[in-house]
Amino acid sequence: MTSARHPLPTDIVALISFDGRIYPNEAKPLDRLGLGNDKPHALETALEQWFSFATGKHTWVSVHGATIRGLISARPRTKRTAWEIEMLINTTDDDAVWQSLFARMLSGIGKQGAERIFLRVGLDSPVREAARAAGFFAYAEETLRRRPALPPPPKSDLPVRRKQKSEAMGVFQLYSREMPANVRAIEGATFREWQAAQEKWGGRFSDLVVEEGGVISAWARVVLGHVNRLAALSESGYDEIVSAALQLVGEGEAHCLAPRHAPGLVSALDRLGFEPAGEYCAMAKRLAKPAEELMPEAADEAITVS
Repeated sequence: MTSARHPLPTDIVALISFDGRIYPNEAKPLDRLGLGNDKPHALETALEQWFSFATGKHTWVSVHGATIRGLISARPRTKRTAWEIEMLINTTDDDAVWQSLFARMLSGIGKQGAERIFLRVGLDSPVREAARAAGFFAYAEETLRRRPALPPPPKSDLPVRRKQKSEAMGVFQLYSREMPANVRAIEGATFREWQAAQEKWGGRFSDLVVEEGGVISAWARVVLGHVNRLAALSESGYDEIVSAALQLVGEGEAHCLAPRHAPGLVSALDRLGFEPAGEYCAMAKRLAKPAEELMPEAADEAITVS
C-alpha cells in the first residue's frame, strides 16, 4: 500500500546507501563535473542537499509503503524562469518511479514560474528514455575534456582583455552567430532566455573577450578552484582564446565541457593537451502548459519535501 509522509534525514541515508549499495546520481550539473572520487560520494552529497533546501532547491521523493524508492532535486539557474535537475536517483528498475518523480517536479517548478527545465546525464545513462517519456528532448552531446597539470601554452599576440559588464549583449550576439539553431532555440532564443539559462559554475568566474571593430569576436570564461573550469566561443580559431584562458589557470589541471557541435573548440582542446574525461547528453523541456497537466500520477507517490 502506498502512503505519504514527510521524510526524515535518516530516510535520505537509507535511500542512498540501502543494503550497503551506493546509488548513483544520474544528474550531472556543470558545477559537479570533474570533481572525481576525492569529493563527497553519493551519501555525503545527499546529506549536503538535505541541509541546503533553504538555498532555493526543491526536492521530491517517491515512496512505496515505508520504502523510499527515488529522489529528484531541481534548482533555478541564473533566473527562476530556467531550472535544472541537480539530483536524480532511482533505487529500483521501475520506470514508474522516474515518471512519478518527473511529474511532481514539473508540477512544482511550474508553480514557481519555470519556463524551461534542463537535465544533463551521462551519454549511456538509463534515465534518458524515461526523460524522453516525460517530455524532455536531447539537444546536444558534450564531452568533458581534462588537461593535466601542465605549464600553460605560450602567450600569443591576441588582444585579449577582461569583459565589461556592459558587453553581455556582445557575448550573446557571438553566441547567436556560432551556435546551431536547435541549440539556440532552447538555450537562448532571446537575450533574456540566454541570460536566464546560464549555468552555475561553482565559483567566481573571470570573462575574457577579444573585440574587433566594435564586435566581440571571441570569449572565454575561467573559474579557479578545486576544479578549474573554462569555456570558450570564437568566430575563428580557438587555440589562442583557450590559451589565454589557460594563462589564468597557470600550471593547474583544467576542465572544459565541449559540445560536439563546436568542432573547432574540440580540435583546439586536443592540440592543447586536453583528453576526454566523460561524455554527456544535454536535455531540456519547455513548460508550454500548466505542469499539473503534463503527467498523470504513477502508482508510486512523490512527496514534496521543500
